[in-house]
Amino acid sequence: MAPQGYHVVRSHYRRNPRPGSKKMSGWTIAALVAGVWLWGQVFGFSDTSGEQPVRPQPSVSAPAAP
Repeated sequence: MAPQGYHVVRSHYRRNPRPGSKKMSGWTIAALVAGVWLWGQVFGFSDTSGEQPVRPQPSVSAPAAP
């Protein structure tokens, strides 16, 4: 007979699953990370919402370099 909280699977004991506490598997986490990376590659992150850098305009009275 298996101890409390365990059951027999192919002649060895395995712990019973806990109700309601599903953990994310490693493959699920890897898929989420890959999805975020692909989203960044395709659409970019905040490319349109940033301020444009100000380019310095040369003065009209500045002498031209020879």
